[in-house]
Amino acid sequence: MIKNWIRNRYAIEFLSVWEQINNPFFKVVESDHFKMQAGLTNFVLSASEWIEKTNAVGIIVKKGKYGGTYAHKDIAFEFGSAISVSFKLYLITEFQRLKEEEQKQIGWSAKRELAKINYRIHTDAIKHNLIPQELTLQQTALVYANEADVLNVALFGITAKEWREQNPDLKGNMRDYATINELICLSNMENLNAVLIDENIPQSERLIKLNRIAIQQMSILENVEGREFLK
Repeated sequence: MIKNWIRNRYAIEFLSVWEQINNPFFKVVESDHFKMQAGLTNFVLSASEWIEKTNAVGIIVKKGKYGGTYAHKDIAFEFGSAISVSFKLYLITEFQRLKEEEQKQIGWSAKRELAKINYRIHTDAIKHNLIPQELTLQQTALVYANEADVLNVALFGITAKEWREQNPDLKGNMRDYATINELICLSNMENLNAVLIDENIPQSERLIKLNRIAIQQMSILENVEGREFLK
């Protein structure tokens, strides 16, 4: 089966290109000689001969009891695709699935970064409206954490401390495990809370407003037709 595949002109071209990319010692002239003979009825080529004549490294032949013909995964995929239509279709399907998963992850990362940027707007509003100059750095940190928990409780229903206590084995914080929809909602809430802080609205009132907004926005994000890709 390997001999039948490797004597094919397309297979030789594929192997030649792979070797030229990955093997600086590949003998191109010898591979061209094989390509010229490919297609002729009396042309025969084995993996061992290919390796010996061209100094190829993508395929390895081992002899003995536990021997066999081995290849780099790029070449193995090409070989499998050439001899099996089912394998080729599975490969295409898996590639598409992985690309879709990659796009989802990129989307999540983008929303996480957006939430971080908006959080800077949020903390700036806290700094200019809730933190007097005489507070120490430790006291300032407590104010920031307290305001961050306003958003946490409004959206997630728990504080950062409560989440850590419930998830002692997880690294990071609850926002690192949020869905894309939750990160979108969080970004919006950070901006809204900054505006509410600028308007000197008490924290207790802001929490109620933000919770209502979170419920409304999450309901829209989860249920609007055609927006399933955000989940």
